[in-house]
Amino acid sequence: MRDIAKYAGQAIVLLALVAGVGFLASSPAYQHFPEGQALIKMTFVHGGQHVGGCRRRTAAELEEMAANMRRLMDCPRDRLPVVIELDVDGQRVHREVIAASGLHGDGPAVYYDSFQVAAGAHSIAVRLRDTDREEGFDYEGSAEFVLEPSQLLVVQFRPEAGGFVFR
Repeated sequence: MRDIAKYAGQAIVLLALVAGVGFLASSPAYQHFPEGQALIKMTFVHGGQHVGGCRRRTAAELEEMAANMRRLMDCPRDRLPVVIELDVDGQRVHREVIAASGLHGDGPAVYYDSFQVAAGAHSIAVRLRDTDREEGFDYEGSAEFVLEPSQLLVVQFRPEAGGFVFR
């Protein structure tokens, strides 16, 4: 009789666990995206220009250096920060200054962010500065899109493709 009670108790506990897992698997309802919204994701990995620029070493300087260290161009390690701006329908949505990565500030600037917008027609403009200029931008891109609810628009920066790529 004790064995029957023990097994019945185990069955009740296991049934309660399975029922709890089943309930949590389907409730509460998870809404990944707010209704009527679309998402713009911006991403890039890009190195700003070197701080101070590069200079060409003279023949005398190269002669003084060890053979394995001879490089024609002398470039400082530090890189400038990258400035990025995003406008949606003529309104500034985001502006950020992204510092160079790496222990010595000599790596690329890494950026990833997303922005929710209402579904519908939008004019999107993106600008990036990777030099030491004070005004203006080195790369600019703009496009018109009609975004459906729950649609994802990816904006990437690819200098080899000429600037910004909208997908």
